Amino acid sequence: MFDFHVMRGPDIRALIAESRPGVVDTVRRTYLAHHAGETINPNSYFLRFPDHPSARIIALPAALTAAPAVAGIKWIGSFPVNVRRNVPRASALLILNDMETGYPYACLEAAQISAARTAASAVLAAERLHGSRQAEKIAVVGAGVISRNVLEFLHDLGWRIGEVAVHDLDPPSADRAAGFASSLDFPGRVAGSLAAAVQGAGVVVLATTAAVPYLHDENTFEPGQTVLNLSLRDIGPEIILAANNILDDVDHCLTAGTSPHLAEQKFGHRHFIDGTIGDLLLGDLPLDERKPRIFSPFGLGVLDLAVGREVLNAGRTSGRVLAVPNFFAETARWDHDTVHTTSQGD
Repeated sequence: MFDFHVMRGPDIRALIAESRPGVVDTVRRTYLAHHAGETINPNSYFLRFPDHPSARIIALPAALTAAPAVAGIKWIGSFPVNVRRNVPRASALLILNDMETGYPYACLEAAQISAARTAASAVLAAERLHGSRQAEKIAVVGAGVISRNVLEFLHDLGWRIGEVAVHDLDPPSADRAAGFASSLDFPGRVAGSLAAAVQGAGVVVLATTAAVPYLHDENTFEPGQTVLNLSLRDIGPEIILAANNILDDVDHCLTAGTSPHLAEQKFGHRHFIDGTIGDLLLGDLPLDERKPRIFSPFGLGVLDLAVGREVLNAGRTSGRVLAVPNFFAETARWDHDTVHTTSQGD
């Protein structure tokens, strides 16, 4: 009843790699559950540091209330300076709690889960907004972990892509990302500028570490172009106002200085929001063909819970879960006392 288990990052990544289409389906079902009110997803909590303004640690508590119910929390650190140390920007843990007792029963390395659920939500939205799994060109802006995960998910879902144009302020990173795309049979090349990368792309992936918008020209994106605003802060309010805007959750996304949040603050309304990905999945979201289509996912904790639970179940089946006996001291004593009392009673 009070068993506790741990899963390591390499094992989690291996399991995700074995079933990326399954992860996308888990994300799809979770979005629909959230749309139907079958989740609890309070605001994220940001721990910031005055002497390190670019860094933050975020707590994302959440619960899935439909059976089988689960609660938990993701604790994710984002320290962009890590890139200079050749260390990934983000690190994370996911705790899963039993809904009957409240006791945690698993701890999972969650950077892999977080990246996978972000990429899965991106490709899910891309297919719905773009209208197919085929694109002559995809632009990748920001050559980090998230964009690599997006490319892996696109590959495993059978996308046919003519070329991947990569733009990054760090030329070696752009070179590596273009090579990575080519290794997936998506011909990759480095674009000399952001404009060159975006021009003519059916899908644009924004996955940078930008803290404030640097894109302000309303003509940056083309009519009908699908823009995956995964880094959330690249796009200025003027572009948001001139586009179709789809969010994962309206109230969550209109916080923390995201592009839609800045647009609300500047223009004093939310009329530029067309709907949520739940509306999109249900086919209830008419869009203006004359405008670009921007998907801005704030990142819901319920997605981490759902993907983490599936990964844990797969890990148990494949023997990749580490059991930690007697993790809770008081429950161990309770179990012992219970057995001892029962024996005396007999």
